[in-house]
Amino acid sequence: MKKQRRSSLLFLGAMAVAVAVVSCSGHSPLSPGLSVRSGPFSGDPLCADVVFGAPEEVLSRQRDGAAGAGTASWGGASVVLRCGVEPLPPTPDLCMNVSGVDWVLDEGRLEADGVQVLTTYGRTPAVEVTIEDAPGHAGDVLVDMNRSVRAIPRKSKCLSPGEVP
Repeated sequence: MKKQRRSSLLFLGAMAVAVAVVSCSGHSPLSPGLSVRSGPFSGDPLCADVVFGAPEEVLSRQRDGAAGAGTASWGGASVVLRCGVEPLPPTPDLCMNVSGVDWVLDEGRLEADGVQVLTTYGRTPAVEVTIEDAPGHAGDVLVDMNRSVRAIPRKSKCLSPGEVP
């Protein structure tokens, strides 16, 4: 009897520790982590700051438990942030400045499957945001992301056609 009670207490203790770890991590024990592919430079310390500073809610969608270094997701991965992606070279794709952060829209991807993929321009490590089911709301998402992304120093900026040498 003592052995069974001891096993039960050990099991309950282990469960309490597991619940405490999950609670402290900010992930719900009822929603499994979503696997998100990390960028090649996701180990950059600035990526940890970006992910830590990312909002808890985007487009009224709660943050998920994304599994992957330098990643965060919202609404069942309908919005995904990946820090540490390959920085973009100069491109003719649409570049927009949202509250001091330049973002480039992958126009080919948008035309191919309707997914909005936006990547910071002029910041290393680069940050990519993918928005799958919210057409017309990219600006709202980027405004939400900018607070954490602005911590990455800007090294260059998008040029308008009149500024190109």
